[in-house]
Amino acid sequence: MFEKREVRLVAGVSRDDLWAKAWDWWTRQGFALTKTGPYRCHGASFYARIGLRREFDLILDGANGGCTVDLAFRAVLTEVKRRDDVRALLLTGAGRGFCAGQDLSDRVIAAAAEPVDLGYTISTHYNPLIRTLRELPKPVVCAVNGVAAGAGANIALACDVVLAARSASFIQAFCKIGLVPDSGGTYFLPRLVGTARAMGLALLGDKLGAEDAERWGLIWKCVDDAKLMDEARALAAQLAAGPTKALGEIKRAIYASPANMLDAQLDFERDLQRELGRSGDYREGVAAFMEKRAPKFRGR
Repeated sequence: MFEKREVRLVAGVSRDDLWAKAWDWWTRQGFALTKTGPYRCHGASFYARIGLRREFDLILDGANGGCTVDLAFRAVLTEVKRRDDVRALLLTGAGRGFCAGQDLSDRVIAAAAEPVDLGYTISTHYNPLIRTLRELPKPVVCAVNGVAAGAGANIALACDVVLAARSASFIQAFCKIGLVPDSGGTYFLPRLVGTARAMGLALLGDKLGAEDAERWGLIWKCVDDAKLMDEARALAAQLAAGPTKALGEIKRAIYASPANMLDAQLDFERDLQRELGRSGDYREGVAAFMEKRAPKFRGR
């Protein structure tokens, strides 16, 4: 057991510098770290907790059910990518749901006003976030604890392993306000559930419950609400203790496969295997197997 204490960062100081210093100090003390203060923005706050098992929790907490994505969110992911001692990421929601996407109160347009440039918002905030999540060379577990709508649903689908509470749901709500699914929705949906179901979800904007999401192959697993976070944390801890260099390359190989012909994919697998065969984790894995003991992977 360890004590969790909260560190509030001070406004007016470089948040990247403060966050790095706070992270380093608190990690050395063996405590968990909660991040708030300057990272609170547009009605959404993001805080991170480092546990003793090397998994990293990132909580989306959106006022009014929304969760606006900004540079703070991406800064956390950049820090996760940079640090060798953080070997897995757990993404979940706080409050009434997981994430309801863009807060529409920010997008109310008066009759005589100029149209909002949604393309700028997407290219500046959402697209870089999705790319960062997808390209993170570490396992990303997502625990969907309630409604995941609009961009919120597609942020979840950008993660590697998605668990959802039985009461959770996924809604491609864009068509209800005259928009197209963004944040990778038109990419992820047909690859996960096929064209017919992707069309139905996107054109109708109907709610898809967690049980059906699992049955359709949209997510990895639906679990009882009371067990969601325990199961998600256990999964993140399991992945963090694994050969994370290899897990990152597994991500690369699987995500590359839809764009590759078989010959190209076979060559890619060969190249990855050649590299991993020289790793310390491979040496440790074989030794542990031969000695009939649990391996101690270091992610390198």
